[in-house]
Amino acid sequence: MAAGTLVLAVIFGLITELLLERIQFFSLSLIILLIVVFIGVIFDTIGTSAAAAKLSPLNAKAARKVPGARKGVELVKNADRVANFCNDVIGDITGIISGGLAAVIVFNLANYTNEFELYLRIIMTAIVAALTVGGKAWGKYAALRWSTEIMIKVGLLLTRMENIWPVRKKKQVRKS
Repeated sequence: MAAGTLVLAVIFGLITELLLERIQFFSLSLIILLIVVFIGVIFDTIGTSAAAAKLSPLNAKAARKVPGARKGVELVKNADRVANFCNDVIGDITGIISGGLAAVIVFNLANYTNEFELYLRIIMTAIVAALTVGGKAWGKYAALRWSTEIMIKVGLLLTRMENIWPVRKKKQVRKS
């Protein structure tokens, strides 16, 4: 997990840095920041849903061939790994990147204003923290209340993604 996190953090960090270098508009920088925070909130919600969901309603829906339910069952059966990846890996990476993005935005703003850098840092930090914590609080509420539905939606999305980009499964070695 640590190696995977390192690789993902480098990839996400490079992408956001490259985007911010090329962006001259403050509003576009804020939109990128909000997208990063939103991704963190969504993945936190998915991780919490996987941990909170019960298998019996998902199994019933899978038996009725509800699209996404079978993959939802897989996610809940692997809730520990799903929650770790979504909440810790993606959640922490987006938290760190959103802090870095906020710092870059404040730095860029301070170049124009020079006077209010301290206030800009405090306000930007407060806004990012409020959006992240508030969003994750709402996400946890949603995850606990609608965990089955969320797992079905995520299962459906993953199923569609697998249909577009097939994942090769490892061949199992038979013991004779």
